[in-house]
Amino acid sequence: MTGSPLPVEDARSARPYLLSSSPLKNMVRRVASMLTLLTIDVAGLVIGLYAALAVRSLVFDPKPILWGLLWNHETDWLPFLILLLVLVFWRAGLYAPRELREGAGRVVPSVFLVSALALAFAIGTGQHFTTFGLYVVGALFVAVSISVFRASYELITGTVLRVVGVRRKAVLVGDPDARSHLRESLGATRGGIYYEFAGEADPGDVEEALANGPLDELIVADSGLDDGRLLEIVEAAHRRGVKVRVAPRTTELLIERGEYVPGQGVPLFELRPPIFAGTDWATKRAFDLGVGLLIAVVGLPLWLLIAAAIKLSSRGPVLYADSRIGLGERPFRMLKFRTMIEGAERRQKELETANEAGAVLFKIRDDPRVTAVGRLLRRLSLDEVPNVLNVLRGEMSLVGPRPLPLRDYERLEAWHRRRYNVLPGMTGLWQVAGRSDLTFDDLVRLDFYYLENWSIWLDVTILFKTPAAVFSQRGAY
Repeated sequence: MTGSPLPVEDARSARPYLLSSSPLKNMVRRVASMLTLLTIDVAGLVIGLYAALAVRSLVFDPKPILWGLLWNHETDWLPFLILLLVLVFWRAGLYAPRELREGAGRVVPSVFLVSALALAFAIGTGQHFTTFGLYVVGALFVAVSISVFRASYELITGTVLRVVGVRRKAVLVGDPDARSHLRESLGATRGGIYYEFAGEADPGDVEEALANGPLDELIVADSGLDDGRLLEIVEAAHRRGVKVRVAPRTTELLIERGEYVPGQGVPLFELRPPIFAGTDWATKRAFDLGVGLLIAVVGLPLWLLIAAAIKLSSRGPVLYADSRIGLGERPFRMLKFRTMIEGAERRQKELETANEAGAVLFKIRDDPRVTAVGRLLRRLSLDEVPNVLNVLRGEMSLVGPRPLPLRDYERLEAWHRRRYNVLPGMTGLWQVAGRSDLTFDDLVRLDFYYLENWSIWLDVTILFKTPAAVFSQRGAY
């Protein structure tokens, strides 16, 4: 029995997917990109390792730096290190498509992991060492080299893509408010490739939008969209080889940690709370203590300078202990450098009408209570640095959902409070994804994403991206 023929416009009636022109072009581009990145990484490894060897030679055994002398022993290790680097980078997603791969925030910890694995292998095989410090210095030089090379590659290729007019054609699908919100949230570019919004469509008009011209993506706001209609939209798009990306509803984020329970009469999923426990907790806490102590020690001169500026510019204490809500919805005193005049909290009620951040958060761009020094500290987020003392005391983490003042906490909806299942953070996805430019519901959804997808690499990535977000002052108050 033969089935009815497929419609001509159905992609499944055409040549096999992998033999059609678009996938072949994409495959060629992906292979070329991966080979270029591999070349960059190997070059960064060689240059960084040689620089570390040169430094060791100058410091511990001063003599003319000759290539052959430095590489007499290390060339035997080079193929192994290259293989190890490529495997770790592959596992870390550093050869993923442009819009998915990360930069220095993932490169640096990956390189140090390669160094740690190489050291462990060397110890296990009884290799002779002149200094263990070579592994640390070498990892540092290699990480810097590869990060610089990759950043240059992304900048150059991004510029070329923009000049030659490469665009990602997309149609936004949803009700008018949802489409407007999507357009503002997505911005004009992703992964260095610009969007060309080819139009917008109501859920009932998607087929017409697909028929009007070639598209790369449908971006669907899944707010109140019927499940059956969503499946029809996906099927219609896939028939034309168009990708579908869906902005999830909050309920979908809430069940992401569902775990299938077998052996039941109906499919059941157990919803596990998003908490850090066991090895996850130990890893995150060790990371917080190590990096937090480093920040406190290295930043001490800056702390003293800021303290002097605050003391000389206005009356009041240097540090301000602000009441915040933390783990398990328990209050704690979060330490900050004082940025306002003394007694500023007593004036907040009279300023409520000037609030610019919506019903939950309280933010005023030109808050009259902020001192001149405080305004600079806020712009650079230096007022938050004493949070590290809360981290060392176990009240906060370096990365996590930002703790809210009592005033904001009392205005939360019930579903917002799931963010209090983990320690609050000094920085988080709020800071690197738009800060005060996003709505509060969007900020909470970012918290949920962090809770569901946490890894030590995600923490490192957020920490690396925070300074750029701060200095760009995007969404800062």
